[in-house]
Amino acid sequence: MNEKIEQLRLHAAKLTRRTNELGIPVMVVFEGVPASGKTRLTNELLLTLDAKYTHFIATKTPSDFDLRYQFLQNFWNTLPAKGHINIYFRSWYSHYIDYHVHNIKKTLFKDGKVMRDAITNFEMMLDADHHEIIKFYIQINEEKRQEHIAQMKANPLTSWKAQEYEHVIPRDQYVDMMQQLMDHSWEVIDYTHREAAIEQMYNRLIERLENAIKTYQTKECITDGQFTPGFTTNRFKKPTEKVKKDEYRDLIEALQLRLRELQFALYERKIPLVLVYEGMDAAGKGGNIKRVRELLDPTGYEVTAISAPSDVELNHHYLWRFATVMPKSGHISIFDRSWYGRVLVERVEGFANKCEWTRAYHEINTFEKMWTDEGAIILKFFLSLDKEEQLKRFKARQEDENKQWKITDEDWRNREKWDLYVQASDEMIEKTNTNDAPWLVVPADHKKTARIQVLKYIIKKCEEKLWGVKDY
Repeated sequence: MNEKIEQLRLHAAKLTRRTNELGIPVMVVFEGVPASGKTRLTNELLLTLDAKYTHFIATKTPSDFDLRYQFLQNFWNTLPAKGHINIYFRSWYSHYIDYHVHNIKKTLFKDGKVMRDAITNFEMMLDADHHEIIKFYIQINEEKRQEHIAQMKANPLTSWKAQEYEHVIPRDQYVDMMQQLMDHSWEVIDYTHREAAIEQMYNRLIERLENAIKTYQTKECITDGQFTPGFTTNRFKKPTEKVKKDEYRDLIEALQLRLRELQFALYERKIPLVLVYEGMDAAGKGGNIKRVRELLDPTGYEVTAISAPSDVELNHHYLWRFATVMPKSGHISIFDRSWYGRVLVERVEGFANKCEWTRAYHEINTFEKMWTDEGAIILKFFLSLDKEEQLKRFKARQEDENKQWKITDEDWRNREKWDLYVQASDEMIEKTNTNDAPWLVVPADHKKTARIQVLKYIIKKCEEKLWGVKDY
């Protein structure tokens, strides 16, 4: 037994117990050509770490099913919980090279910049949330690598694995592209000498874990500047004309039928649609969503009603629970409240500290861009309600036994913080209203008019995406 390696193992294991106690998520990435030593180094590390909170993630060339989702979907899905360690055998870097080499979605990624930006932003968001990402690139003398492959081919029980190597990314292409992608954050390990490679891996791991523990509570707070209100004067503006009751039924049915047609067109073109609803309590979000989906094909849409996060969700990056339910291509996701809770209720109620909710504006814009860059439509609706109208609706709910379940003590507490919620929603709209994922502020004092306005807007934006039609 190599005594030095054994001491390094013990030290690394001790440090990961500490990162587990502190709740620091650790992501260890292994990249390298086939038969370079990745498997052996990965297994060495797996045997050292505690299996209770260590997980192995193997990345393969994306299947047709994978391609129905956003580029980084599998990696959002597999983010480690706080204090857990994920070991990635090939990663989003190999995923990027797969897309490039196999001309996957080439019409969207002509120069690969979209995916490179997605990777950079993904890692920056995780770093800001105290995720420690440790990246290893494994290389080996080519003669030694060919010896490994020959040994596998000679053994009937492992020959299949050597044959699989012939179908992965060609070695030279993989090496060239990885060299373009790697920066100073990578640790390059030569596996030609096994024990030296193991020592180097542990030394780097220990260095990064010690630094992560040391800086866990002292990372620089990233903020998003000062806020200048931009929507306050217009947010409660009444619609110029209310929809008349006798016109409403015919008008809404025609719009719903048109939206159903567009649902099939979106499916055929494999364009995902994301509808996000925010707004004051009792603004009519549920009723509005019901009219949007009333005539849709239920096999092609999903409604996600967001409530307080569960313990499992709190144990992950705050965007994780939303990323895991984003739609595949051609499908529709409707969010009744959303990731904007970070800058609304979590901000107002103090569930997120100032550093967290301030940097969330940029994170949310980046998160949404990951999907719109790949062709998704994201439309966001803020249903605005007059304070007196809200009080009227609260009282009506209390008096109707069929609607009493809709009014809770929390609703009344939130009303006491009306001005804080107004300020938070104004800033949210100001800082996250982008060309690719715009907000529509909907005056909702008159429910029927609000429903018609939202339906018209969805149809208009879908037609623009499908056919470039600018007028409805």
